[in-house]
Amino acid sequence: RVLISLNHLRSLDPSLVNSMMRNPMPYIRALRDAVNDLAEEDSDKFKASEAKVEVGFEGSFGQLHVSPRGLRSNCLRSLVCVEGIVTKCSAVRPKVTKSVHYCEKTGQTTDKIYRDATSLELGLPRIDRDGTEMQDTILSITNAVYPTKDKENNPLETEYGLCQYEDFQTITIQEMPERAPMGQLPRSVDVIVSNDLVDQVKPGDRIQTMGVFRALVAGSNATNETSGIFRTVVIANNMRVLGQDVATLKLDADDIKAIKAVGKRGDVLKVLARSIAPSIYGHEHIKKALALQLLGGCEKNLENGTHIRGDINILMVGDPSTAKSQVLRTALQIAPLAISTTGRGSSGVGLTAAVTTDEETGDRRLEAGAMVLADRGLVCIDEFDKMSEADRVAIHEVMEQQTVTIAKAGLHASLNARCSVLAAANPVYGQYDKNRRPQDNIGLPDSLLSRFDLLFVVLDQLDPANDRRISAHVLKGHRYRKPGTDMMPEPLQSVAAESDDEEEDEKKTVVWQRSHHSATANADFLRKYIFYAKRKVKPEMTEESREYIANRYAEMRSKQDDKTLPVTARSLETIIRLSSAHSKCRLSQTVEVSDCEAAMDILSFALYHEEDSEKKRKAEKSLEDETDEDRDSQKQRLEDSED
Repeated sequence: RVLISLNHLRSLDPSLVNSMMRNPMPYIRALRDAVNDLAEEDSDKFKASEAKVEVGFEGSFGQLHVSPRGLRSNCLRSLVCVEGIVTKCSAVRPKVTKSVHYCEKTGQTTDKIYRDATSLELGLPRIDRDGTEMQDTILSITNAVYPTKDKENNPLETEYGLCQYEDFQTITIQEMPERAPMGQLPRSVDVIVSNDLVDQVKPGDRIQTMGVFRALVAGSNATNETSGIFRTVVIANNMRVLGQDVATLKLDADDIKAIKAVGKRGDVLKVLARSIAPSIYGHEHIKKALALQLLGGCEKNLENGTHIRGDINILMVGDPSTAKSQVLRTALQIAPLAISTTGRGSSGVGLTAAVTTDEETGDRRLEAGAMVLADRGLVCIDEFDKMSEADRVAIHEVMEQQTVTIAKAGLHASLNARCSVLAAANPVYGQYDKNRRPQDNIGLPDSLLSRFDLLFVVLDQLDPANDRRISAHVLKGHRYRKPGTDMMPEPLQSVAAESDDEEEDEKKTVVWQRSHHSATANADFLRKYIFYAKRKVKPEMTEESREYIANRYAEMRSKQDDKTLPVTARSLETIIRLSSAHSKCRLSQTVEVSDCEAAMDILSFALYHEEDSEKKRKAEKSLEDETDEDRDSQKQRLEDSED
């Protein structure tokens, strides 16, 4: 297949390209014939093989570069470029294009050409064998009746070895989830591929398809002929699989300057954590963990084929009304690519992949589920405890190996599902019972719990002082604001800074006096920061950080007891992933010991519901040193006064 650049053609003759974009059929046939003539002239071997070279297009499509939602009637019969995610793939089937028949009685051989509604030659003038155009003859759909007798009713034998076939496959492209308007179902379009383009993509791939958008002629179906409603498809002539950075954001120089300025701050993780769900009071460690999850660690593909995931999985279990679902909704808005689902409304095959029956051919085909569609993104599962046991087993493979393997109805396939999982669940008994083990409260098997890097227990504790702080924080969002002022600053502003009047109002409340009111980044900047850090920063570990992680892991293994979750080898991978994510947060290319300490702080809170013991010891020691210094200085002042 020869790819023709529209940009190159446009530089030579813009009017030719404009005409070809709006009516590509005659041009595709002319270009194909010209390319084949050139190939036959250059190579006798190619001429003898009777192979045909196809043509495809690439380059800028302008207004005809659309998503499935943008395909309208004005795009019909035009050359279009469609971007989307593959949700269904049919089986590859052969389609006969020319049959050869031999009559034993007369000794003559006849052939028949077949053209269906997907043929690119429809509506074009017929060309005779000597190259002259036949008058008043337009190519149309041929009769689908297979000849068994000639005009004199003599039986015909099919010479199968001389017949010509081409491979044929139908795939369905759906609008990308992150680009679909909120509250609307994503649109999809069928794409017909043939010859060398078959089996180039699989469900879950994000692709760019170039081809002719046309309405299929209604063959023998009389209802379609009278209604005037036809099925529309894209007949592809080129396909390209998009890279990892599918959820692209446009960053200008000011954005990058602001990102680097924030990355140099010493409290960058605190700024990101404060910016996640600022309407929710508390949950500092959970917000920090969510920021690290959105940044992600570094995945590794070893030479022996082993894949070590870099995505971080988080499970929140706790009492009702502790803002678990609200945290999930915030993650959906911030993550460049995120898909939301609930435990009760999801089945195992709906999350992974399903085998369905093709309506046209009756063949089995593969249909991608939510986790496959969220490849390189985030899956939020609310009410995780409401899922049935059989459905939960289906996601075991996704959470560690990050693939979906299907072996059903004669189909065997392995699809990529490299996504992070953020789940929220309620305890077994409605309220979390501190007297029971965490496994008994959660009600999930250990094999699934160990696949979550972080498990946060969110408790609704009775504390009058904390309740007052929460109520003050909530009521702050309901207070009177001056007309024209918004809850958050302009989206282009990198870091939110309140006006002087608002800042004075904030300082009068209890919350801001305690929290020392400071700047928070808005959601738009947060999304850009995460996109930049994930794409540009690939940190590597230093020797000191390796030694620190090994020592802390050995210490955690010796410290575990029945009241905590088991510390396994996956916990070691968790420390590495969190440290790498914290390094990305600082926009650093190396993982330092400070990154490992920050990771251990979050992991210790998730395991033991307390600050990191080593960090605490350092703080206590520094406090003791300060106390000793104060005592010495006070003693010195007393001695000086006595003198």
